[in-house]
This record gives sequence, C-alpha cells and structure tokens, in this order.
Amino acid sequence: MTARGTVSSDPRSRGDGLGWVTRAVFGDGRIALTVSGPPPPGHRAVARYAVVPSLSRARFLLPLDAPRATAASLLAYNALRPWRVRAVRAALGALARVGAIDLAPFPRLTVSLPDEVAADEVLLTGRLGAALGAPAVYAACGVRPPDPNHKPTLQLFAPDGRALGYAKIGWNGATRALVTAEAAALRDLATATRAQDHPAAPRLLAETAVGGQTVALVEPLPPAVRGVAVGAPPRIAALVAVARRGGPPEPPRRLAGSPFLVRLTVEAERAAASTPDGGRAVTAVAGLARRHGGTAVEFGHWHGDWVPWNLGVHAGRLVAWDWEHSGPGVPLGFDLAHDAFQRALVLRDAPAAAAALAVDAHLDRYGAELGLGPAARGLVADAYLLEMWLRVWRLADAGAGWNAALHPALLDVIEKRRAD
Repeated sequence: MTARGTVSSDPRSRGDGLGWVTRAVFGDGRIALTVSGPPPPGHRAVARYAVVPSLSRARFLLPLDAPRATAASLLAYNALRPWRVRAVRAALGALARVGAIDLAPFPRLTVSLPDEVAADEVLLTGRLGAALGAPAVYAACGVRPPDPNHKPTLQLFAPDGRALGYAKIGWNGATRALVTAEAAALRDLATATRAQDHPAAPRLLAETAVGGQTVALVEPLPPAVRGVAVGAPPRIAALVAVARRGGPPEPPRRLAGSPFLVRLTVEAERAAASTPDGGRAVTAVAGLARRHGGTAVEFGHWHGDWVPWNLGVHAGRLVAWDWEHSGPGVPLGFDLAHDAFQRALVLRDAPAAAAALAVDAHLDRYGAELGLGPAARGLVADAYLLEMWLRVWRLADAGAGWNAALHPALLDVIEKRRAD
C-alpha cells in the first residue's frame, strides 16, 4: 500500500500492532478512522497522525498539526533510547521542527467525529486534556505487536511542545490490574516520608475508567533525565530506602509465620485451583518453609521491576518509574534479585536456570551491603524465584497468557534447587 492516495479500511480491524493500539486508543464507536483519505460524510477531522514508518511495519503514531508537539514527541527523552532509535528520531525531529514532516512519505491516519459530537466527550486525549486543564493535547503512541501483557501508553504534549504526562491504558484484566497497582503505588509514594537516598518518582496526575479501560495519567519525567548504564552496579542505598520508605529498619523476623509466607501459600493454593501446574507451586511453598522457615530477614517494600531501563538520573538524583509491580511485605533484597534476574533474562537472553544463577551471584556479591548473611541470601533467592512464578501465574490468570520464557521453566528451576 502506498503512503499517499490510497484509502484503507479502518485500522482497528487489523490483527497487528496498529490494530491493537488503535482499538485501545480510539475505542468509542463514534470515532471514525481513515488512512490517507478524507473523513466520512457528516464527520469533521479532529486529529491527524503519521503512521511511522508504514502501515505494515507501524512502530509509532506521530501527532501532526502542531509542529512543536510533533518535534517534541520525537525528541523528548531520546537520551533513554538505543542509539539507532535516537538517530532516526533526531532526523525526523529536525524535519518536524521546521514544519516539514509532511515531506516524509508516511501514511496519514485521520481521526474524525460526527459533527454533533464533542471531542472531549469521546476522545481519550480530550478527557485527559480536561483532567490536565489543557485546552489542546497532542498524543504520541508507540506501536508494538499485540501482547496481553503490554499497555498502550500515550505521551501527551501541549501545542508548544511541553511534555504534559504519560497515560497508561489498562485494556484487559491483567493490564487493568497493573495500571491500578501503579496508581496506588504512586499515591502512596506522594505521601510517604522518603529518605534522602530514595529515588524520585513521577506523581500520579489522574486515574480514570473509560469504556472498560483503566487509565493512569502520570507526571512526565524531567526533560534532562539520563539513563542508568546497563553495566552500572546496583544502587544499594536506594534499594534500602525503597524497602524502608524513609523509616527505620524493621526488626528481622522468621519466614515461618510471616504475612509474606501466608500470602505465598494463599496464592499458590489459588494457582492450584486454576491451573494443573499450580500444585507444583503449593509444593514449592511448603519446601520454602521447610528450608528457610527458621531464617530471619527484614521485610519491606520493593519497586517490583528494578532494572536499568526503569531507572535514570536527574540533577544527581536517581529517578525510578514503572511502579506497577510495587508492593509491601517482601524480604529485603527482592529488588536486588530482580535486577540480576532480568538483566540475564532480557539483556543476555539467558534461560530461566541461568537467570536464577545470576540471582545467586548478585546476592553473593552485594547481599552483605544489605545485611544479608548466607542463610538470608538463600531465602531471598528461593523466595524471589517463587514470587516471580506467582507473578507469571497472576498475569496468566488475568487473561495475559503464559510467559513462555518462565513457565514452566521457572517451576523446573525451583524444583531442581529444592532437590539440590
């Protein structure tokens, strides 16, 4: 299909990432979408997007009609992106700054409404603009392959290019739960007493429910934020500050009888009732209690997805975002374990067994800085791996499907560690 002069059917009917994203962002049936064509009769155009780089390989919906907002959607936070992506966006941003983006041969997506329908009544950007008190909002959106774990995220800009916020869209059971959890975590962080070493976190600006979706509107990151190097050592003081939320250390307590172990037991039993492999989780929790029940550790909060790509630095202070897996009452050291596990799994494409060994090595290397002796490090590693499988199950149970990299491989790893 050519970029110009060809009219396609409504992209919401597509089975690819473009279809998935447009269904989530433009879900109201009164909204009409046309590609490289005029609005239907009786409709008026209310927004235009460039589909970058093409319909079949769509990666980005780029807002048009406000050159500064268009440029900002390409250039904002580029320092957090891989250099190849940065280079392409910088080139397109230069075109956008001088109002020449229309020279690029991208398909145009036109959003239109019936003449009698107000934009802020049906458009998500209109509702979010009202929540921000902004009369005009331009939204950019990345396009990814359909995935029940992923959430479409809108980057919102004012006409002058100022970043206004991020809107995360929970569209199924799994992603609605994640969006709700992050909103709750950010509300709590806004009122909690935080130690000097606690990372900065964006504020929650609004939370709303629209057409079966849950949407959290989050404060934009500082414009000058820079990413944390992938190979940088863990920020131990920050991990401790997140765990303690500005308070003093909690007295260590034994795993046996802890609310944490009770929660694992309940969740494993729920898993057993919903999936055949859940019984293996029940056995794993019982084994964890037998091996480590007498070991005492400090319990506290965790970020839940502490990885380099969710961290940055601004004005000398650490910044952390994506708090959707945050929660209280876990052993101190879970974020350290997660950092090692995800670096191995995502950056090195390691299998679950190798990622588990990376957890052991990370805890052996840095655990003493958290006050973790050998027994406590063993507890943290084994409990973390079980926590991760239960997270995988929770997402699958909420409709996201199984993570093939971790199920059933993680249960196999847990059982082998127990046998060893």
